[in-house]
Order: sequence, then structure tokens, then C-alpha cells
Amino acid sequence: MEGIVPARDEPWYMQLGERNWTEIEALKDRVVVCPIGSLEQHGHHLPLLTDSMIGSEIARRVEAATEEVALFTPMLWVGASHHHLSFPGTISLSQATYRGVIEDMAESLIGAGFRKIFFLNSHAGNIVPAQAALLEVQLRHRVTLPELYLCVGSWFELALPELAALGLVQKKVIHACEWETSVIQVTHPELVKNSRPAARRDIGSGFWSPDHIQNNRLSVIRTMEQGSETGAFGFPDDATPEKGEQLIQTATNEIVRFVKEYATWPRVP
Repeated sequence: MEGIVPARDEPWYMQLGERNWTEIEALKDRVVVCPIGSLEQHGHHLPLLTDSMIGSEIARRVEAATEEVALFTPMLWVGASHHHLSFPGTISLSQATYRGVIEDMAESLIGAGFRKIFFLNSHAGNIVPAQAALLEVQLRHRVTLPELYLCVGSWFELALPELAALGLVQKKVIHACEWETSVIQVTHPELVKNSRPAARRDIGSGFWSPDHIQNNRLSVIRTMEQGSETGAFGFPDDATPEKGEQLIQTATNEIVRFVKEYATWPRVP
């Protein structure tokens, strides 16, 4: 009948938000995967939701392959992106607020009985506050819940060896770069612009690359506009949809492997 939306028929669809509260007790032994992203500028050519779009697509594919062991929360689309705020359109939570959000999410899931929680990240700026938040939660429960596991990992780090071996121009993700542009060409090709100016700067340091193309040996705290007037780094002109599909599926494969292994981790004495 026109206007009626059919019920889901995907047996693998395990979104936590589509369950009701009476079902949770029977599901509490599962891994809970919480995708976290951002809404921040990605140069002249990519949408503000780039990180969240990438993370959502990878989470969707991982979800389809982990039906027996995992539940997924919706994408947390806002992240810790204050270093991008000089570019209009960025929406950010402060470090303190973001830590509080992650802590409260984790505590809510722990209170429901879940003991293996994984924050699947797609924005590098989220990592430090998320790690700090999860450490606080783990410290609170270290005596009473020794079986509790809390972890956070980025798709571009969890699968880095496999991604770097694909033979792309870049050996790692940067920002609005070859990797991210390629993936958005797969997920939202209509949103990718042809003009893709990106900053590439070399100061001759053996320790730090201001354009992040080389591997940095320490963290230098700078805001985005201090490194790129366009808000982009890397080699976005080398992006292709074919590369994007390789990146998505390679990351998906490794994250599926991790989630399935994570589900079997024993209580550590």
C-alpha cells in the first residue's frame, strides 16, 4: 500500500536503538560497537560530515558481518573538532564536554549489563579525549567489574598495515586526502567537488611534518588553519572510487576480525 514503509527484513540488522528495553537482558553478552565521527570542514571538496559518512559506511558493513556477536549504536556525528572551528560550518564539542559524553555513553551501557564496549572512531581528534574518558570509567570499575573491557580505535589505525599495502599514493590517512576523498567518491559521489587544493609543506624536520605526509615522531599542537589555508592535506587529486572501495572493504575486513576476536576475550585475572 502506498505510503506504508515495509518492516526490515535484514536478519543481520542489530541496531541497539531498534531493540526495546525488555530485549536487552538477553543481549548483554554481545560486544557493543559505538561509531564516533565528526561534523567538521574537509577542504573545498568534501562535505562537513565526511568522517561520519565514512565511519557509518564501515560500521554498516561490519554490522552485516557480525550479526551473532555485536550490537551497534547510531553514529555519534559530533566530535572534538575545536581545531577546525576557524572554518565555517564546523560543529564541535570541547574536550571536556566530549569526555563527558563518552563517559556517560559507556556508563549507560555498563549499567545495562554490557561488558565489552568498542568505540569505532573515524576522526583523529576524538582519540585523546575518548581515551581519557574511558580511562576514568575503567578506573571507577576496576575492582567491582574486572571483566569490563573498554576500547577505542580508528578504522585507519586498526587496519593500517593492510591499508598501507594497497599501493596508494599515501600510506596513511591525512585529512580530506586521497583516502578520504576516495571513500566519499563511493559513499556520496555527488558531494565531491573537482577543485581540491591541499597544503603540502616541508620544513625539513626529521621529527615533524606540518602537512602530516611523513610520519611524525612527536605531537606538535597546532590548529588546522595554522597548517592549511584550504583545510585539506595530502593528495586528494589522486582519489578514485576504485581506491575508495578497496579502502572501505580492507578496513571492514580487519574490524570484523577484531570484533569477532574481541567477543571471545576472556576475563583477565
